Amino acid sequence: MTFTPRPHDLLWLKHTDALLDIQDAWVASQWHTGLPVVVRRDVNDNADIPVGVRGIKREQRAAGWVSAGNVSRVMTPETLAERERLLHSPFVSQPPVQAAILLTTFAWPWLWGITGSTAYALATEIPVLHANSDLDLTIRAPEPLTQDELLTWQAQVEKLPCRADTQVETPLGAFALNEWLREGRVLLKTPTGPWLTTTPWHREHS
Repeated sequence: MTFTPRPHDLLWLKHTDALLDIQDAWVASQWHTGLPVVVRRDVNDNADIPVGVRGIKREQRAAGWVSAGNVSRVMTPETLAERERLLHSPFVSQPPVQAAILLTTFAWPWLWGITGSTAYALATEIPVLHANSDLDLTIRAPEPLTQDELLTWQAQVEKLPCRADTQVETPLGAFALNEWLREGRVLLKTPTGPWLTTTPWHREHS
């Protein structure tokens, strides 16, 4: 399939041998093609897709690579945030899902989605959520967003029935919204590593 992978996309693979350069022994016994891997930020010389694998235990996280030709299905954070999907989730009573449903009642001027453990639960119906789970969110921001717009979002997020963290995705990388609102500069996460910047939508010129 032809697609452009983005961080936090969930990918299903065609076969178990599709995972490359996995060093963690637990992966062979716990991961199978019925479970998605998640796109992470990295780059290699082969133009492979950097992915992360989730295990049963919280500390079980492995990093690897896949080639685009071995991807059979993709689910994006935006898809997981669709209101009807949330309302029909088996986890609809859990605070992170209730929080996401509340966010769908607003007409936001950007695309947003769900990531992290809530995304994994929604995509797989595996019960990894609990009463104290956080809600991880992402905002797609190909163009700079105004402070007022972001403050409006954050004001609603702070009213949600669980703790929620938002990452803002720019063409260069992603940053934590609360850090941007608090300090006006951020540690931007990019495929080649993090860098501190006051211009997360544009590279600074020396």
